[in-house]
Amino acid sequence: MEDDKGAVQECDPSCSSAQNLHGGVGEAMEVAGRRKRRCGRSIKNREEVESQRMAHIAVERNRRRQMNEYLAVLRSLMPSFYVQRGDQASIVAGAINYVKELEQLLRSMEVEKRLKRRTDAAAVASAFAGFFSFPQYSSFFSGGGGGNGNDDNSGKRHGISHSGAFYRNTGEIENQTATANIEVTMLESHANLKLLSRRRPRQLLRLVAGLQSLRLVPLHLNVTSVDRIVMYSFSLKVEDDCRCTSADEIAEAIHRMLIRIEEEANL
Repeated sequence: MEDDKGAVQECDPSCSSAQNLHGGVGEAMEVAGRRKRRCGRSIKNREEVESQRMAHIAVERNRRRQMNEYLAVLRSLMPSFYVQRGDQASIVAGAINYVKELEQLLRSMEVEKRLKRRTDAAAVASAFAGFFSFPQYSSFFSGGGGGNGNDDNSGKRHGISHSGAFYRNTGEIENQTATANIEVTMLESHANLKLLSRRRPRQLLRLVAGLQSLRLVPLHLNVTSVDRIVMYSFSLKVEDDCRCTSADEIAEAIHRMLIRIEEEANL
């Protein structure tokens, strides 16, 4: 009996080890199951992320394809020299400049149509009257304000008498004057200049050089000419160190510039 008890007692540790082993295997299987579930969820999440990424890529590719098609059509509508490079910014900028040129060409054609049977300088100048609203100088028209001759004082207010004499601020009269309509408008550091004048040799070159000397940088220029009359439309950037601080001062400087150009042309 004592031997049997000893045997039973000797078997107890092995039984305990078997139980522990069985428990450890169960825990390991449970941990493995949790890992499998987590792994499955992780794989599913990765698949969803990848699917969303591919969808975004497809949408972006489609958007770029459509944009490239639009840019190609836009570029095909313009002369090649309007687009220096093939990037989007260059094509859009070229299209803007091309539209501006077309607008100016349309207005020129309208003027030419009205002047088909009228070739004298006064008729040409009057056809351009609609281009001006409140010119600082208007020697082409009988009065100021864009060709409206009802206001007899408008010419003197803008510096031009009806006889063509230039009035200084002091009241003194300078007999020499340039035959031109000049209108300058300003908005902060930008100015728009409209100039109607008779064509002179190297006139545009002298004007651009004169504007740069005044620290007025030309950003855009449209030129329309009919017979011996030329219309310049400048878009200008007013530099910080510009000597002209108002639209009237810019117009006066342009007027003096034209006087010098006409004097040199008459030599």
